[in-house]
Amino acid sequence: MEPLPDLLVRPIVDLSLAEDLGRAGDITGLACIDADARLSVVFASRQDGRVSGLACARLALAALDPSATFEVVTPDGADAAPGTVLARAKGDARAVLATERTGLNLLGRLSGIATLTRAYVRLVEGTGATIVDTRKTTPGLRALEKYAVRCGGGVNHRFGLDDAILIKDNHVAACGGVGEAVRRARAFAGHLVKVEVEVDGLDQLEDALKHGPDVVMLDNFSLDDLKTAVALAKGRAVLEASGGVNLTTVRAIAQTGVDVISVGALTHSAPVLDIGLDAA
Repeated sequence: MEPLPDLLVRPIVDLSLAEDLGRAGDITGLACIDADARLSVVFASRQDGRVSGLACARLALAALDPSATFEVVTPDGADAAPGTVLARAKGDARAVLATERTGLNLLGRLSGIATLTRAYVRLVEGTGATIVDTRKTTPGLRALEKYAVRCGGGVNHRFGLDDAILIKDNHVAACGGVGEAVRRARAFAGHLVKVEVEVDGLDQLEDALKHGPDVVMLDNFSLDDLKTAVALAKGRAVLEASGGVNLTTVRAIAQTGVDVISVGALTHSAPVLDIGLDAA
């Protein structure tokens, strides 16, 4: 898995460190640890999961000790069983311990997202459906969380409001109908901009398809209506199922023939993967 550039990760890590260090730094470390002490540690998974976010731990340590070493053992995108060593680090003891929580918070959060994504992706194997994320991300962490989805085998939906047109139900209400909304979007969009429209029934789907959207989001459709939608669209647009998606329902949704399944839970409800840091 190609990691995110440090340029994108470092500002998030720096903000997280500043929040934790406060006005006086780690006063526990200052009180208890000699200024010249060194410490070797290992990052290890305590659960089965998919790794993501090692750069966060590395950059956190480097921020306080640029001379520290950080060796990746199990890279982002790899699976880890309980007890698997993810990385080894060595550096100024005060720096190692002061940056421990920031590194683990981000590493555990991103690995949790990657692990949940992996579960969804495995459940739809063989159906042809793709699992994608949403914009339901933690403010300020979107780039990292969407990277974690990729580590889990998922695919990213749009990153923000400016990289694709997605007409939701309130847009439809504001401009007078699904067809009119798609027509206006088509007139506005440049040749590189995709147009997606959300519909909540088969009647809206038929109206939308007349105006040539690239993607139609089928919001909270029943399984029978999803199958009907696939037959109606006949490949004229990519069909995205959304709403009511969980680990119990996702396989049946995928088997209806939809192209894409968007899952907000990947980023808004993924449990943190338990990862520990211990002296080596």
